[in-house]
Amino acid sequence: MKQAQHLTLAALALSLMPTFAVAERNLVPTLDRSFDVCPDRPAEPVWMQEIPLRQAYQRVLVQDIYRAQNLERIVETGSCDCEIRFPSWDDAEAMFREVHASDERWEMLQASDAYNRRANAARPAAKAICDAAGNW
Repeated sequence: MKQAQHLTLAALALSLMPTFAVAERNLVPTLDRSFDVCPDRPAEPVWMQEIPLRQAYQRVLVQDIYRAQNLERIVETGSCDCEIRFPSWDDAEAMFREVHASDERWEMLQASDAYNRRANAARPAAKAICDAAGNW
């Protein structure tokens, strides 16, 4: 009886292997980004995309500033229009250049942490507004 169960499981596994192989082939990663919500989001500034790996913390800081500003803006305005949720990167870039560009690496890491805390604090209220608008 036990041997029959093992044979049945083995046969089932062998019969599913071609299915797994086909499914795996269909999972082709792409660098093209597409979004279900607000598909016309502005691209990151070119300098951020081309930043050397050793300075990636600068890119992360600008991304964190952008996220915090946008979530707080949603809460402040009570609107989750795409222009509010995903505006240009200008404000985040300006904040980075005016306040953080001359900071040491460790200071930028601390600033990223602070912006993440701000974003996380605003996220529940922003999510509620965007859920209501069907834009989350």
